[in-house]
Order: sequence, then structure tokens, then C-alpha cells
Amino acid sequence: MNLSYRKIAKVALLLVYLVIVAGAVVRMTGSGMGCPDWPKCFGYYIPPTDSAALEWRPNFEFMKGQVIINDEQLFVARSRFITQNTIDLSNWEPYTKHDYATFNVWHTWIEYLNRLLGALAGLATLVLAIWSIPYWKKDKRLVLGALLVVIGMGFQAWLGATVVYSVLEPVKITLHMLMALAIVALLIGLIKRSGNDPSLPMIPKGIRLWVFVALGLTLVQIVMGTQVRQFVDHQIDLVGEQAKALWLANPSLSFYLHRSFSIAVVLVNSYLFWNNKKQQLGLHKLRWVMFIIGLEIATGIAMYYVDFPFGTQPLHLVLASLLFGVQFYLVLEVVQAKERHKTL
Repeated sequence: MNLSYRKIAKVALLLVYLVIVAGAVVRMTGSGMGCPDWPKCFGYYIPPTDSAALEWRPNFEFMKGQVIINDEQLFVARSRFITQNTIDLSNWEPYTKHDYATFNVWHTWIEYLNRLLGALAGLATLVLAIWSIPYWKKDKRLVLGALLVVIGMGFQAWLGATVVYSVLEPVKITLHMLMALAIVALLIGLIKRSGNDPSLPMIPKGIRLWVFVALGLTLVQIVMGTQVRQFVDHQIDLVGEQAKALWLANPSLSFYLHRSFSIAVVLVNSYLFWNNKKQQLGLHKLRWVMFIIGLEIATGIAMYYVDFPFGTQPLHLVLASLLFGVQFYLVLEVVQAKERHKTL
């Protein structure tokens, strides 16, 4: 039974990571407002593929909630009705959440696929919560943790709506990302708790501390990285998408802090890697940490010195989220090792 629970939790974790990947692609392509309403997309459960679907038409039946773009403004049908020869605005109400009213089929479908993956991830976490119910007597934390993940996914969906309503306000995008990492942490905790991993030797107190520090540094780097991304987005608005060489021509202070802080990330994790190998502590996932950090540095260098090659921006973000996940698992390993040795 534990095995089934763990498999479902792993599927949910994979889907959450796919949502993070999709979100990174949304940012890279500037598709965040591809669906300007929520939870539907231009009033549809399956969005249109042509701008003609969003135009007012005479002698046409519109359904309640359907959206049109009229005079560069979104309008929502008040009820089901059939149009006459001229538009009657009394049948429509203006969309008041924001004033963004642009249709780009690629942006729309990229954002729609992002939302679709989010819905699938939410469904997977709901299945996990239902599957966990028989565990109540055996391990209440598995049940409560699964329920907390479902609540977290609901809150994340609400955050996604506020991001759209704010027309991609940077602070809300950052909170959206951090909430995704919180959900990742919860799922990793459930996967770890429901498994039977081999016991580790007692991890020295100093090493345990540095494992926590390494995770904290990664979180700080992710937050600072979102600030750098905000600066890049602003530069794109100023100089255009084709002038990649100018995106970081005059970097902000956040860029230099982010770049310099990466040195601390490398040093701390290298120290942990070296001590793990020297003392044979069994923290094998530190090899993954170093590998991911290497790729993260490579994508960062490529963006700065090779003018943002295609795909490096979303890959940089996804690698950071993977690094967080592996490091959080390491934190759980050292904590579990301490608890086990206390009971001996």
C-alpha cells in the first residue's frame, strides 16, 4: 500500500515540475496574458485558434460568459442571446479585472497548456489525498500532508488568477513561484516519509547545518533570480525581443548580487560534497546537486555572454527548482538520520 501511495506522490511531483517547466516557457515566450481571464480562456474552456472567434458578428448566437474584443476592450456576454445587425452594448459588460485585450494564438495556447498541466497536477494531488485516507490510523501525517498539498494547489490556482488580474505584477509572479516550491517540498516530504530508504550514519552537526544553509542559499538565489528576470523583461519592453545583446547591457544591482551570490552557492555545496566523500556519509544526492549547479552556471554564462540562446531562460529556472528539490530531500535525509540515531 505504501508503494502505491509513493507512486501517486511521485506522479504528482512530476506533474508539478512539468507545470514549473510550462510556466518557465510562458515567461520565455511572453505568454503570461495569453488567457486574459481565469479560469476560462477568453470565455472558453478550450480557447479559440483564430481571432475571428473573438469578434462581434451579426445574427450570431453568443453564450453567457463568452468574450469578444471590441474597440481594444474585452466584453463579456451578460446572457445567451442572438445579435442583430448592429452591436448592442447593453448585452455586454466590460471586463473590469484589467484593460489587457490582445489575442495572440501562440501565446493563448502556450498559457492554456500551462493551465491544463496545472489542472492535471491538481487532479493528481486530489487522487493522492483520497488514496491516503486508509493511512489515517497507521500514519496521520501522510493523510494530513496530502490534504495540505491539495489546499496548497488550490491556493496556487488562486495566486495564478491574481497574477493574471494584476497583468503579471512581478511580486505576485515571485509568490507564485515560491508557492510552487512549497508544494514541491510537501510532496518530497510525503515521498520520503512513505518510503523505506536505507539508514544513514550519524551526520555531524556541522554538516547538518551546512545542508540547511545550502538550501537557504538556493532559495535566496531563486528570489534574486526573479528580480533579474523582471529587469530583463523591462529591457525587452524597451529595446525589443530581437536586441538580445542589449538585454543585459546595463545590468541592475540585482544582477550583480545574483551572480556574486552564486559563488557562495558553489563553495558551500562543494564543501558538502568534499566532506561527504571524505567521511563517507552516504549523502549520494550531493552528486546530483553538483551536476545541477554545473548546468545552472553554464546556462547563466550562456545568457550573459552568448546573448540568451534559445531555451536557456526556462532551463535556468527549471534547474533552480530541481536543485531546490534535491537539496530539500537532503535536508530530510540528515534530519531523519539524526532522529534514528537518537532512538538507538
